[in-house]
This record gives sequence, C-alpha cells and structure tokens, in this order.
Amino acid sequence: MPAHFFAFLGGSALINLVTTALSVAVGWHIYEHSGNPMDLAIVGLMQIIPTFLFFFASGWIVDSFSRKTLLIVCAIAEALVMAGLAMVMMAETLNLGFVFGLLFCHGSIRAIYFPATQAIVPNLVPEALLPRAIALGSTVSNVAMTGGPVGAGVLISVLDRQAYAVLFVLLVIAALTYLLLPRLARMQIAPRDWSTIVGGITYVRTNSIVLGAIGIDLFIVMVGSVVTLLPVYAQDILEISPDALGLLRAMPAFGAVVAGVLLSSLPPMRNCGPRLFLALMVFSGSIILFALSTSFWLSVCALFVYGAADMISVNIRMTLVQTATPDHLRGRVSAVNSIFIASSNEMGDVRAGGAAAFFGPVATAVAGGVMAFGVVFAGYMAFPRLRNLDRLADAAPTELPQGGNQSARS
Repeated sequence: MPAHFFAFLGGSALINLVTTALSVAVGWHIYEHSGNPMDLAIVGLMQIIPTFLFFFASGWIVDSFSRKTLLIVCAIAEALVMAGLAMVMMAETLNLGFVFGLLFCHGSIRAIYFPATQAIVPNLVPEALLPRAIALGSTVSNVAMTGGPVGAGVLISVLDRQAYAVLFVLLVIAALTYLLLPRLARMQIAPRDWSTIVGGITYVRTNSIVLGAIGIDLFIVMVGSVVTLLPVYAQDILEISPDALGLLRAMPAFGAVVAGVLLSSLPPMRNCGPRLFLALMVFSGSIILFALSTSFWLSVCALFVYGAADMISVNIRMTLVQTATPDHLRGRVSAVNSIFIASSNEMGDVRAGGAAAFFGPVATAVAGGVMAFGVVFAGYMAFPRLRNLDRLADAAPTELPQGGNQSARS
C-alpha cells in the first residue's frame, strides 16, 4: 500500500473522530444549557440538511477541482468552524442561534468532504489494491467513530467547554496531514449545464451494478437497523446495566473492525456477487437472532456478526461503486451515495423507533430481519449482473466516457 495512502487514512481518521466527538459534546452542552430535547433534534437537522440542500453542487465540485485541495480546504474550514464553536461555548452566555449556525456550516462542509474522500481513494492506490484500501479505510473509520464518543466523554469530564479547543487542534493536524498527499492530475472543470449536474443520478440509474450496490444498501439499512432499539432491549428485554449497554453498542463496530482487518490482508476476492448476497443473508439472520435473544452474550455475538457481515457487504459494494464509475463522475456518484446513506440511516432510525412504539421492540426487530431477507431476495432477482459478478475489477467501465481525460498536474 502506498505510504501516502496512510497519510490519507490518518487525516480521515482524525476528522471522523472529531465529527463523532463533536456530536456528543455539542449534545451534552446544549442539553445542559436548555434542558429541551427539541434542541437536540435541531442539532441533528443542522448537520444533515446541507447533505440534501447542496447535493447537486457538492458532486459537481468534487468532479471539477483537485480532490487533494478540497480535502485540505474542508479540513481548514472545519477547523475555523470549531474555533467559532469554542469561542461561542466559552462565552458567558451561550447563544444557541450561533451554535446552530456553526453546525449548519459544519454540515455544509461535510456535504463536500464526504464525496471527496470517497472519490479520491482510486486516485491514491493502484486498482488492484482498491478493495484492500477500502477495507482499511472502513476499519479505521469504525475505530475513529467508536473512539470519538469515548474521547468526548473524557474531554468533557476534564476540560468541559474547553474541549472544543482540543478538537480544533486535531482538525489543524488533519489539514497538515492531507498536505502529504501526492499531487494529483488536474480535473477538467465540468460544464454547468443541467445534464452534467445530474450526471451522477443518470449514471447510477443506467448502471445496474452501481444502482444495485447503492440501492440494496439503502433499503437493507432502512428496514433492518437495530441500533436505535439497543437501549430498549437493554432495559426491557435483557435487563442489563448501562455499562453492558455500552458493550452491546460497541459490538457492531468491533465486528466491523475484525472483518475489515481480515479483508485488508486477503488476496483479491473471487465470486464477489454470490459472496455479497451471502454476507447480506448473514446480516439479515443476525438481526433475527438478536431480535429473539433473551441472553446478553447471545445478543453480543449476534451484534458482532451483524457488524462483521455488514463490513463485508459494505467493502464489496463500496469497491464496486468506485470501480464501476469513471473517475470524472466519481464525485457526483459519491454525492448520490451520500444521499442514500444519510436517508437510510435517518429513515431506519425513524422506522425502528416508530414501529417499536406501536408493536414493541421484539416484533419490530423480527420484522426488520424478515424484511431485510426480502431486500436480499429482491436485489438478487433484480440485478443479475451483480449476483453473477466474479471479480470486482470486472465491474470497471469498458471504455472511458467523454470528459474523463485528465490533463496537467496541479
């Protein structure tokens, strides 16, 4: 693996860690100040709305400008936002309007940063190493996103509202780390006509492999996610302590890390299509096993398998999306993917919480597992190219469409 890829991993890990720590810290301090749960909902909205609001622009930007430069600019902009949050939080009177405005700026930066981090990976590693690179990236991301909330708790306990100054320093280090990336070929600025702006949507709609990979992810997470139900299971079904709930919550990430480490050390995968659907079936089965479990340790094992199977399917699907997409479209296709991911996570939480309120947690989780099996079967029947795929490299476009050439170096 090229050395500069580890610089990319380091910068991305720092930003992911800061993002998850920020969510915990801001939520804690805002609720401590106002005591109003609605303010916490606004915190989430301010960070997710820009993904939808700037969807068309973000993909075009990533496909038109140097992706290395975008990562550096995004990291610096995030640092400036964090500096603003630090000043607002340490003021004598907390102004929630300023906090929400800065969080909206944070979400707007993320709307560009996320597709840029996805689109740049094939520019940093040889095609043969792309599956391993994506597995390593997902593993590091899971570790960072698991460590972020823990770090936030420690920082709040020790520094309280001065914790944002530490997060600012980490973002500056991330920006400096991205400076170590190699100079990439200059991107041709994409035209600003409507057909170009919606080019990502058009490509996803017409490429059955990309559509299948993204679509299956949307629906299986939307119907099968059980993370929202963990506090309910902890208190009402398993009757465990908050510490044990923390272990439950960590198991999907731990399973994903273990699977990611294994995937990054294995040779290129064969029979990728059948293995993708097998992983999705195991994922669906783990949901039902967890749903019916009344044993703490059986639930822990089910959630470990849940995370590991999800990592395997995510690794195959993310590699397919990047491999099957021409470089000049990767930003716009990654922007489409970010919309699907944001939608599936949010709608999955709403589905699980709402259904559990009416039908109870067990019925909701079992139904989610059954529906996940339905998504797997529907995807298997609807996307024959995907189910019959042998090597991930077989998904690559046979020829580069017009506009994909890259010119002078920047």
